[in-house]
Amino acid sequence: MTNPWWMFIIIGLFAGIVSGALGLGGGIIIVPALALVAAFPQKSAQGIALAVMVPLALLGACRYWRNDGIDVNLKLAALIAVGALLGTLIGTELAIRLPGHVLRKAFAVFLVLVAFRMFIGANKAESPASRGMINDHNTATLQEHNIHN
Repeated sequence: MTNPWWMFIIIGLFAGIVSGALGLGGGIIIVPALALVAAFPQKSAQGIALAVMVPLALLGACRYWRNDGIDVNLKLAALIAVGALLGTLIGTELAIRLPGHVLRKAFAVFLVLVAFRMFIGANKAESPASRGMINDHNTATLQEHNIHN
Protein backbone atom coordinates (compact mmCIF):
# COMPACT_ATOMS: atom_id res chain seq x y z
CA MET A 1 0.00 0.00 0.00
CA THR A 2 1.83 3.10 -1.24
CA ASN A 3 -0.96 5.51 -0.39
CA PRO A 4 -0.84 7.21 3.02
CA TRP A 5 -3.16 5.66 5.61
CA TRP A 6 -4.92 8.97 6.27
CA MET A 7 -6.08 9.15 2.64
CA PHE A 8 -8.30 6.11 3.25
CA ILE A 9 -9.77 7.70 6.36
CA ILE A 10 -10.59 10.82 4.32
CA ILE A 11 -12.21 8.67 1.60
CA GLY A 12 -14.25 6.92 4.29
CA LEU A 13 -15.20 10.20 5.96
CA PHE A 14 -16.42 11.67 2.67
CA ALA A 15 -18.28 8.44 1.79
CA GLY A 16 -19.93 8.44 5.21
CA ILE A 17 -21.03 12.07 4.95
CA VAL A 18 -22.46 11.61 1.45
CA SER A 19 -24.06 8.29 2.36
CA GLY A 20 -25.67 9.59 5.54
CA ALA A 21 -26.81 12.90 4.08
CA LEU A 22 -28.09 11.65 0.73
CA GLY A 23 -28.96 8.02 1.45
CA LEU A 24 -26.47 6.79 -1.13
CA GLY A 25 -24.37 3.70 -0.82
CA GLY A 26 -20.79 4.51 0.05
CA GLY A 27 -19.66 2.74 -3.11
CA ILE A 28 -20.60 5.72 -5.22
CA ILE A 29 -17.72 7.56 -3.52
CA ILE A 30 -15.43 4.71 -2.49
CA VAL A 31 -15.16 2.92 -5.85
CA PRO A 32 -14.08 5.99 -7.89
CA ALA A 33 -11.80 7.21 -5.09
CA LEU A 34 -10.01 3.88 -4.78
CA ALA A 35 -9.83 3.26 -8.53
CA LEU A 36 -8.89 6.76 -9.66
CA VAL A 37 -7.12 8.38 -6.70
CA ALA A 38 -5.51 5.39 -4.99
CA ALA A 39 -4.96 3.42 -8.25
CA PHE A 40 -6.64 0.22 -7.06
CA PRO A 41 -7.86 -2.25 -9.68
CA GLN A 42 -11.58 -1.80 -10.38
CA LYS A 43 -12.58 -5.18 -8.93
CA SER A 44 -10.59 -4.56 -5.73
CA ALA A 45 -12.20 -1.13 -5.35
CA GLN A 46 -15.65 -2.69 -5.73
CA GLY A 47 -14.89 -5.47 -3.23
CA ILE A 48 -13.56 -3.03 -0.64
CA ALA A 49 -16.59 -0.77 -1.14
CA LEU A 50 -18.94 -3.70 -0.55
CA ALA A 51 -17.10 -4.65 2.64
CA VAL A 52 -17.35 -1.06 3.93
CA MET A 53 -21.09 -0.83 3.17
CA VAL A 54 -22.19 -3.18 5.95
CA PRO A 55 -21.19 -1.02 8.94
CA LEU A 56 -21.92 2.17 6.99
CA ALA A 57 -25.45 1.10 6.08
CA LEU A 58 -26.25 -0.33 9.52
CA LEU A 59 -25.22 2.82 11.34
CA GLY A 60 -26.98 5.11 8.87
CA ALA A 61 -30.20 3.08 8.86
CA CYS A 62 -30.21 2.93 12.65
CA ARG A 63 -29.84 6.71 12.94
CA TYR A 64 -32.71 7.29 10.50
CA TRP A 65 -34.88 4.63 12.18
CA ARG A 66 -34.40 6.21 15.63
CA ASN A 67 -35.57 9.62 14.35
CA ASP A 68 -39.28 10.11 15.09
CA GLY A 69 -39.73 12.38 12.07
CA ILE A 70 -38.58 9.74 9.57
CA ASP A 71 -40.63 6.67 8.70
CA VAL A 72 -38.34 3.73 7.99
CA ASN A 73 -40.59 0.83 7.05
CA LEU A 74 -38.62 -2.24 8.17
CA LYS A 75 -41.00 -4.68 6.44
CA LEU A 76 -40.43 -2.93 3.13
CA ALA A 77 -36.69 -2.81 3.83
CA ALA A 78 -36.71 -6.58 4.44
CA LEU A 79 -38.49 -7.22 1.13
CA ILE A 80 -36.00 -5.04 -0.73
CA ALA A 81 -33.14 -6.82 1.09
CA VAL A 82 -34.35 -10.21 -0.18
CA GLY A 83 -34.16 -8.96 -3.76
CA ALA A 84 -30.88 -7.17 -3.10
CA LEU A 85 -29.24 -10.31 -1.71
CA LEU A 86 -30.18 -12.29 -4.79
CA GLY A 87 -29.11 -9.38 -6.99
CA THR A 88 -25.77 -9.21 -5.19
CA LEU A 89 -25.10 -12.88 -5.93
CA ILE A 90 -25.88 -12.32 -9.60
CA GLY A 91 -24.01 -9.00 -9.77
CA THR A 92 -20.83 -10.25 -8.10
CA GLU A 93 -20.76 -13.29 -10.39
CA LEU A 94 -21.09 -10.97 -13.37
CA ALA A 95 -18.35 -8.68 -12.00
CA ILE A 96 -15.99 -11.62 -11.49
CA ARG A 97 -16.45 -12.68 -15.12
CA LEU A 98 -16.16 -9.23 -16.75
CA PRO A 99 -12.83 -7.48 -17.34
CA GLY A 100 -12.06 -4.59 -14.99
CA HIS A 101 -12.05 -1.98 -17.76
CA VAL A 102 -15.58 -3.01 -18.79
CA LEU A 103 -16.77 -2.71 -15.17
CA ARG A 104 -15.20 0.75 -14.86
CA LYS A 105 -16.99 1.95 -18.00
CA ALA A 106 -20.29 0.39 -16.92
CA PHE A 107 -19.98 2.08 -13.52
CA ALA A 108 -19.30 5.45 -15.19
CA VAL A 109 -22.26 5.09 -17.58
CA PHE A 110 -24.53 4.14 -14.68
CA LEU A 111 -23.45 7.20 -12.68
CA VAL A 112 -24.03 9.50 -15.65
CA LEU A 113 -27.49 8.06 -16.35
CA VAL A 114 -28.56 8.31 -12.71
CA ALA A 115 -27.17 11.84 -12.43
CA PHE A 116 -29.01 12.89 -15.59
CA ARG A 117 -32.28 11.39 -14.37
CA MET A 118 -31.90 13.01 -10.94
CA PHE A 119 -31.06 16.37 -12.51
CA ILE A 120 -34.01 16.31 -14.91
CA GLY A 121 -36.41 15.20 -12.17
CA ALA A 122 -35.02 17.56 -9.53
CA ASN A 123 -37.58 20.30 -10.20
CA LYS A 124 -40.53 17.97 -10.15
CA ALA A 125 -41.97 17.42 -6.70
CA GLU A 126 -43.93 14.38 -7.76
CA SER A 127 -45.41 11.90 -5.41
CA PRO A 128 -45.26 8.19 -6.30
CA ALA A 129 -49.02 8.31 -6.93
CA SER A 130 -48.70 11.12 -9.48
CA ARG A 131 -46.10 9.09 -11.38
CA GLY A 132 -48.43 6.10 -11.53
CA MET A 133 -46.29 4.05 -9.17
CA ILE A 134 -49.01 3.82 -6.54
CA ASN A 135 -52.59 3.15 -7.49
CA ASP A 136 -55.62 1.55 -5.86
CA HIS A 137 -54.45 -1.94 -6.85
CA ASN A 138 -50.96 -1.86 -5.39
CA THR A 139 -52.07 0.22 -2.39
CA ALA A 140 -54.57 -2.55 -1.60
CA THR A 141 -51.83 -5.15 -2.14
CA LEU A 142 -49.49 -3.34 0.26
CA GLN A 143 -52.27 -3.09 2.84
CA GLU A 144 -53.05 -6.81 2.48
CA HIS A 145 -49.46 -7.55 3.41
CA ASN A 146 -49.41 -4.90 6.15
CA ILE A 147 -46.81 -2.92 4.23
CA HIS A 148 -47.72 0.72 4.47
CA ASN A 149 -46.29 4.03 5.55
